[in-house]
Amino acid sequence: MNSAVITPSSQAKIGLDVEALRAQFPALQQNINGKPLVYLDNAATTQKPLAVIETVDQFYRHDNANIHRGVHTLSGRATDLYEAARERVRLSLNGGHTDEIVFVRGVTEAINLVASSFGQSLKAGDEIVISALEHHANIVPWHLLRERIGIVIKVIPVTPIGEIDLSTLPGLITARTRLIAVNHVSNALGTINPVQEICRIAREHDIPTLIDGAQGLPHGPVDVQAIGCDFYALSGHKAFGPSGIGALYARRPWLGKLPPYHGGGDMIETVSFETITYAPPPAKFEAGTPNIEGAIGLGAALTWLAELDHAALAAHEAALLAAATESLGAIPGLKIIGQARHKAPVVSFVLDGIHPHDVGTLLDAQGIAVRTGQHCAMPILQQLGVASGTVRASFCFYNTFDEVEALARAVHRAQTMLS
Repeated sequence: MNSAVITPSSQAKIGLDVEALRAQFPALQQNINGKPLVYLDNAATTQKPLAVIETVDQFYRHDNANIHRGVHTLSGRATDLYEAARERVRLSLNGGHTDEIVFVRGVTEAINLVASSFGQSLKAGDEIVISALEHHANIVPWHLLRERIGIVIKVIPVTPIGEIDLSTLPGLITARTRLIAVNHVSNALGTINPVQEICRIAREHDIPTLIDGAQGLPHGPVDVQAIGCDFYALSGHKAFGPSGIGALYARRPWLGKLPPYHGGGDMIETVSFETITYAPPPAKFEAGTPNIEGAIGLGAALTWLAELDHAALAAHEAALLAAATESLGAIPGLKIIGQARHKAPVVSFVLDGIHPHDVGTLLDAQGIAVRTGQHCAMPILQQLGVASGTVRASFCFYNTFDEVEALARAVHRAQTMLS
């Protein structure tokens, strides 16, 4: 195997103590199939630092109670922790107001919330613009609206290297365009999309924008005011927090006029058998007992993340991407799918004549965790001619250059065994 341009000694130049970071992640300190775990499935979910694990444990041990309206001490403490987490999300996104943050289960629910609530104002023939790079979470909700009321879905095309063809966007916009919804970073290819420019074009036509930030925040920082979007969705489990929790940032004017997404307790002010009045946002969109511990864990994750050196993290991830691209690219018969000029540390690839699932199985036998398949992004992979899917290695700042080389060696070994 060829050596990568970036070497482990480069970590010192970057100024990041990767081993100290890794020590904060218990899940990384284990063997899988007799080999040290090489965890390269970070685009699916990230591992959790002790700061998050201990925060959730502390809540269950000392503060567990339902939030809001409770007059006892535990309820007050739980409420304070929950609402402090909301403020932490606002700070992490640089939102203007804490009440612009709605807790949801994740990006999928956040987009469904917008599609359901915003969608109530749409009529047959109204248009939603998305891109060919989208995750199914930003495709299926619009399909459901199309089936229900007859909206039109328009798609921004993507170039052969996996970049949005931004020059086509103005031509897709008409007087019936009601929303532009795109992802910040492609989970399948790693492409970092020009969301700020997309939002600028949308504002020129007075069209609101929704950004799927599932893959954006983990490689942050994110500034929704600089991006200029109306909605931004995030998932906790992809940003070092618990599963089943996420948030939707929505500008105040939208939260004020959009109808509720679902009904129940905590989202109302008054209820009778004749009338109902709603609580002000964000409570209007948070019916029922929420994932309290999840929100608190997400707040802990974002607090922990905010204290790191983001420039050093970004430099290390860029170096990992360069190393993986070179090492894997040196393997005969391996093709990297998606070679955008601006990428997050994701390398999707195929091996000639070998099914991705077979490669993933053999990598797991060597202790290396990757994702294989369509990555909930069938349209773009089919466009790029990889109907069987890809092997996706997605890196995080706690990964090392030794792990990059371990991946390359294991892929070469799998290729030899399966050929």
